[in-house]
Amino acid sequence: MRRMIKTAELFVGLRYLRAKRQTRFVSFITFISLAGIALGVAALIVILSVMNGFEGELRDRLLSMTAHGQVSTDAGTITDWQDISDRVDRVPDVVAAAPFVEMEGMIRTGRSLTGVMVHGVMPGPEANVSGRTINFVEGSLDVLVPGERSIVLGRFLAIDLGVRIGDGVVLLIPRPDGAGGLEPVLERYVVRGVFEAGVQDHDASLAIVHLEDAARLLSTGGRATAIRFLASDVMSAPAVSQRLRTELGAGYETSDWTVENASYFRAIRLEKMMMSLLLSLIIGVAAFNIVASLVMVVTDKTTDIAILRTLGMGPGDVVRVFFIQGAVIGWFGVFLGVAAGVLLAINVPTVVPFLEQLLGFQIMPGDVYYVTAIPSVLEAEDVVTIAVAAFVLTSLATLYPARRAAHVDPAVALRYE
Repeated sequence: MRRMIKTAELFVGLRYLRAKRQTRFVSFITFISLAGIALGVAALIVILSVMNGFEGELRDRLLSMTAHGQVSTDAGTITDWQDISDRVDRVPDVVAAAPFVEMEGMIRTGRSLTGVMVHGVMPGPEANVSGRTINFVEGSLDVLVPGERSIVLGRFLAIDLGVRIGDGVVLLIPRPDGAGGLEPVLERYVVRGVFEAGVQDHDASLAIVHLEDAARLLSTGGRATAIRFLASDVMSAPAVSQRLRTELGAGYETSDWTVENASYFRAIRLEKMMMSLLLSLIIGVAAFNIVASLVMVVTDKTTDIAILRTLGMGPGDVVRVFFIQGAVIGWFGVFLGVAAGVLLAINVPTVVPFLEQLLGFQIMPGDVYYVTAIPSVLEAEDVVTIAVAAFVLTSLATLYPARRAAHVDPAVALRYE
């Protein structure tokens, strides 16, 4: 008997998805609710996939000119950097290590004076740490020969200065004078290479020289300011940094790319959160539509509910009837949304060029943006989270109409029938 009632609940709940001919508006609201849930879920999946793609693209571009982490000292320079570099290189999950000198300065060409960040590197070790991902427009790291005063500039920095390969520039560096002050040091360098990282901070304000030339400018006696390292996995860099801090002991400080570029990724996470909240409103509105449509169905089926109650169906059974009706609407909408969202997210690199060709304009023109193609990285965790949240929200939306139907009094409903 109990199984018959459960079968009846399922049959009645599915039958109530169709309204009477006189109340087709209810069916229309039901369809709008289903479409709204599907649209919201699909939009959330696609947007989060695109944001994940941009996050990965930004990470790759930032790390194209920087290492996964670095080791420095409280004194500001590392005297025995060869020994420290070897110790860092022997730590598990560290692929390569290289010495590094960083200083601020200015570059002058004619009457033009531009502030820059100058990196002093060893071409051989640096190629193993970050050089493999550097996109050189002209030249390479190998052009940096100690004593020849060669310099490599970012693409936009070279354009701003109006220099080409072989042109000379004057590098101005403030150097401690030993009395607590600073003295300017000027040296003439020859442009031997131009790189493009795809990040404004690097392309417009970064210059690279040989480590020995940088150490001579700062009068550090050949000492490096830090040791940069490359981890086996970019996401394991924080753990490797912590392990190095323990391994090297007191007097040494470590940092990784997640700390040095925290503002960039914090901004992306904030954007992802705000986009998720805004697009979740679509699902919320659709859930309210489910409430409205079920309330109208309850009003429309009051007599039917009363008859079912007189035939032995209890309040709990009535609740399940309308829960089944609302759940079918919500869950089917979630299923369609997940299917459409996953399909679109996977095919974003194909769909976007098609839309650009169809509409006749480029969404992200190359003269405005560094990234001209819209990247997309679909993560299973995002899909599961969105689907579960939509399932729960649509299920909760059925509770009020279902409880309202359960409180229908058969005697009152059938009094005038």
